[in-house]
Amino acid sequence: MKIYTGRGDAGQTDLQDMSRVSKADPRIEAYGTVDELNALVGRCRPTGHDDVDDHLRKIQNHLHIVQADFANPDPDEDDPQVKSEHADLLESWMDGYDEELDPLTSFILPGGGESGANLHHARAVCRRAERRAVALASEQDINDAAVTYLNRLSDALFIFARVVNKRDGEREESPSY
Repeated sequence: MKIYTGRGDAGQTDLQDMSRVSKADPRIEAYGTVDELNALVGRCRPTGHDDVDDHLRKIQNHLHIVQADFANPDPDEDDPQVKSEHADLLESWMDGYDEELDPLTSFILPGGGESGANLHHARAVCRRAERRAVALASEQDINDAAVTYLNRLSDALFIFARVVNKRDGEREESPSY
């Protein structure tokens, strides 16, 4: 199978149902931003912490499901779709890290060590992916569970960044106003 086909040279691409849309279509923008997020999550690994790395690997697979979900305007029952259980899993991971972290008393600046800073960057891109998904949902029917997942994922990436920074001995800094 060749990677290049030339079918997209005129600025059009295929959705899962083989309908053709502009590469600037909100659906393409949404799943393209999720693709960017997935690549960034891949850059976050390895963090040096097996549990976080395992979570990130699973998240990358979840993000492929989000992309498939967004790429399919008319999914069948057996097509890949995000389910509420995906967000529930993220919540269970975050709950598991709560005891390890100091309570937040103010905003923190994104940063820390390399792994923590990368996770904060991924969180910011995740927020953009969520905004693209919300924009898509305002125009077309999409799976609400996918939007919820992206919202929850940004929280999880924030928690992961804090955990990694704490384990690596990196101090959290608060903004000065």
